[in-house]
Amino acid sequence: MPSTAHRLRRRTAAVLALLAGAAALALPPQPRAQAAPTGGLTKAEAQWIDRTTVVWKGAQPVAAQLEFGDPADRDGRPTGRLRLTPGTLTPAERAAYPHLTGYPAFTVDPRDRALAATALRGRLVATQRTADGPRTTGVQLPGVLDDLYGTRARRAALGPVFHAGRPTLAVWAPTARTVALELAGRRVPMHRDGASGVWSVRGDRAWAGKPYRYLVTVWAPDAGRTVTNAVTDPYATALTTDSARSLVVDLADPRLAPAGWAALRKPAAVPLRRARIQELHVRDFSIEDPTSRHPGQYLAFTDDSAGMRHLKALAAAGTTHVHLLPVFDFSSVPERRADQQRPACDLPALPADSARQQECVAATADRDGYNWGYDPLHYTVPEGSYASDPDGTARTVEFRRMVQGLNGIGLRTVMDVVYNHTAAAAGQDDPRAVLDRIVPGYYHRLLDDGTVATSTCCAGTAPEHTMMGKLVVDSVVTWAKQYKVDGFRFDLMGHHPKANVLAVRKALDALTPARDGVDGKAVVLYGEGWNFGEVADDARFVQATQRNMAGTGIATFNDRARDAVRGGGPFDADPRVQGFASGLATDPNASPANGDSAAQRARLLHYQDLIKVGLTGNLAGYAFTDTTGRRVTGAQVDYGGAPAGYAAAPGDALAYVDAHDNETLYDALAYKLPPGTSAADRARMQVVALATAALAQGPALSQAGSDLLRSKSLDRNSFNSGDWFNALHWECTDDPGGATAGNGFGRGLPPAADNKDKWPYAKPLLADPALRPDCATRNAASAAYRDLLRIHATEPAFGLATTAAVQSALSFPRSGPDETPGVLTMRLADLVVVFNATPQRQAQSVPALAGHPYALHPVQAHGADRTTATAAYDPASGTFTVPPRTVAVFRRG
Repeated sequence: MPSTAHRLRRRTAAVLALLAGAAALALPPQPRAQAAPTGGLTKAEAQWIDRTTVVWKGAQPVAAQLEFGDPADRDGRPTGRLRLTPGTLTPAERAAYPHLTGYPAFTVDPRDRALAATALRGRLVATQRTADGPRTTGVQLPGVLDDLYGTRARRAALGPVFHAGRPTLAVWAPTARTVALELAGRRVPMHRDGASGVWSVRGDRAWAGKPYRYLVTVWAPDAGRTVTNAVTDPYATALTTDSARSLVVDLADPRLAPAGWAALRKPAAVPLRRARIQELHVRDFSIEDPTSRHPGQYLAFTDDSAGMRHLKALAAAGTTHVHLLPVFDFSSVPERRADQQRPACDLPALPADSARQQECVAATADRDGYNWGYDPLHYTVPEGSYASDPDGTARTVEFRRMVQGLNGIGLRTVMDVVYNHTAAAAGQDDPRAVLDRIVPGYYHRLLDDGTVATSTCCAGTAPEHTMMGKLVVDSVVTWAKQYKVDGFRFDLMGHHPKANVLAVRKALDALTPARDGVDGKAVVLYGEGWNFGEVADDARFVQATQRNMAGTGIATFNDRARDAVRGGGPFDADPRVQGFASGLATDPNASPANGDSAAQRARLLHYQDLIKVGLTGNLAGYAFTDTTGRRVTGAQVDYGGAPAGYAAAPGDALAYVDAHDNETLYDALAYKLPPGTSAADRARMQVVALATAALAQGPALSQAGSDLLRSKSLDRNSFNSGDWFNALHWECTDDPGGATAGNGFGRGLPPAADNKDKWPYAKPLLADPALRPDCATRNAASAAYRDLLRIHATEPAFGLATTAAVQSALSFPRSGPDETPGVLTMRLADLVVVFNATPQRQAQSVPALAGHPYALHPVQAHGADRTTATAAYDPASGTFTVPPRTVAVFRRG
């Protein structure tokens, strides 16, 4: 699992003060966030799951009641009650709430059920008198809110919706006492629909472009009183600077469409199983590119710059998509450039192994212009810090121009979306808590005691709740339809219900070019299908995990082959644990963590089985002979106690060997390869590692710059490490003796917060100039990788559609007890691919192919890597001979 839990830190007081100041409004004094939750209660162990049933952890099987207060009373004094009698969960309720089946259930008295809507709009407390004395707890409301309002509310059009130039603004706030619209400084009443819980108001044409917020008067359990919150719109389509106000904006307004937008021609769509994806951060891409006219901005993707030329070369070779790290509105960066601080040190002048760089970067890390952005604030508005002007609609226009620019060089656009958590949850004085300040206690997943789940690192949302699930679907559809985004990568997708992600797929599939301007069926979906936290093992719902998403056409990241290629796992205490592409057994680095020679050989051969499964598309049902000589399926190969193969078809698993989480591939190899390994040999091993994903069945992703040996100076979690550690360097400076080496290696010891325990390993590496590749080495690695992409793009056998087709066309003829450690031989239709990760030239004999006319693939025979061009085939014996640290593809004539 990647280091998602370590991505985010709390924002500094300065940034919070900026937001709080922007949200100030002349209202009655607001309660502080530290007020006791649930009106003085410390827990909310009762859960009102539907209009008929309450589940109460720790209650006794005797009569109880729900006491509710008058919503007009700020202190919520009890004015009514709903009687509860001991009962049981129905089969449907047990299916909907499997994690509650062991707790006492109560039935709401039929005579009192009509009071539910009133009770939900004020203070609500569960009480019970027992022989041990009175029991009191707060009440969780999401289930009953869905039951009462979900059917109607899920069909509501929320946010600003325009008809004939006139806007209607609507917000779902079923528990609110009142909701008003604050529009350009004046207060406008809103009307409540009792069936849906939606408040709305219709405006006139003059409202267009004006700033607004909702004034929501609601009982806030964490504050213990009725409050009036001034809140931006969760369905906002545009914002002022630093998300202080929403704007009444129609995304269909022709004035927001750049020239040529309506007639935008996209690159030809490819099935997800053929996608080759570059993962890229908007700021990384151009902030240090001297050839870019718009460094760090969306508009950098419209420049004739070194970065765009490199992306164009990758597209010409076979890259199909650019995956952008979060570009929705996030909370961790001041959006005005004038408010962004910069490190105050002469960073290039410091030694390559110094701790001063990271110390200086850390001093401004929470106030600079850099963050990965996994802290959502508004899900459906572009991030303002990447726009030329964060105040208004420039971000909309420029985001669209970015999509145009990428489409124009042959690349489709994927967005990294983070619907699984928010920047903040409860806290009535925290303007980042957008969702919770409108419907307290609804949008986030609550644990059994009423606290917000934080297993995702932050305040976890609950897409299993009707209106959070609706927000996910509506947001994705807006990005696809209004911004012509071509794909979505779901962060921590395993924390979503499978049903929610399938609902996204269904909604996208309904978009047509004739009606919507986009072909929704061509939009790709993939995500992190990790299984952990309070939802693990389908504890609350069927999750969108690796196993569960098999057969859906929605891919999940394949960590099995990744670990086998790199070696070990992302959180090893000793980062020198080796793998297939880092020299395990064939080029040992002397770390005791690798074990003795016998242990290394055994682990390497098992890694090779994991990689074989990965090359098939990680198919569960693919059968082959493993390195022990057994006939097994992908699902029978072990991965830490779990099945290695989990995919039902090619396209279910996404291959990768590095991404933004954890060390870059170059940095991982810097730790793992023997210290004396030359830069040229490190580059060759980089290409070997990349080839295991590039030449696999199914989609594949690589981190931008990996083909150029990108380094982050060994930083394993660079989410807040600034431009110094993160920026891409498209043009090599060829300065191996200085801190500005073209690939980023040697920019100082990585930030202490996540890397200090690795400093003893990092320091000697960073001080070694031999690890800084020269320009020729860097360029050669990139050219060799592009050759592999060309082969993948031009050979249909790399895009097989079914398990049966893969079983028929793909085999590993050298697999078995006599398999060569460090070498994999794959036969694929008329191709033979040999992955030689060893330091020696290797001969692989396949007697069944003797007499057949194979030759090195023309792309490699005439390609950039002249070492690979020396690979040879002997037809008399069926022997393929491949140079050290080389992947060679042979084609039958």
